[in-house]
Amino acid sequence: MTPPPMTEPVVLLSEAEVQSRVTALAAEIAPRIDDETVAVCLLTGGLWFAADLTRALSRAGRNVRFDALWLASYGDERASLGRCEVRADLQRPLAGRRALILDDVFDTGLSLSEAQRLVRDAGAKETLTAVFARKPWPKPRAIEPDFVAWEAPARYLVGYGMDSKGGLRGLPYIGALD
Repeated sequence: MTPPPMTEPVVLLSEAEVQSRVTALAAEIAPRIDDETVAVCLLTGGLWFAADLTRALSRAGRNVRFDALWLASYGDERASLGRCEVRADLQRPLAGRRALILDDVFDTGLSLSEAQRLVRDAGAKETLTAVFARKPWPKPRAIEPDFVAWEAPARYLVGYGMDSKGGLRGLPYIGALD
């Protein structure tokens, strides 16, 4: 049986607007880091943002190191499962270094909080966090990101790393499926 086709997302931020916000965020972050900083991408969704932001940081004069953590808290669901599973750990030594944790969207704060704990446990001297989109949340979160590119609406977001059951991540813009 063939699944029904996905509806076309409503565009909230165009590709040009996404890139403009990433460039502005890099200019804000660059003075707070150095070339020894390790950018830690949260997989899978953070990959698009991390790639664009690290290139923008390079254009701003900062050539960070790169690593990734693969955390899962959603699976194919639209709501968090309430726990965070580590599927792949850090590969680069962080002891004594600054870490910049990068993720696509911040809603419950579970993944970012767990990533920050793991990075601190790995010996980072300082952890900074940056997300592309921060969604409103009805309750206080354990952590708030240090840097935010876009204050997103409370909608189901897709594109630029955000997905619907694994699909639509590669859209160059951010859309809503609700």
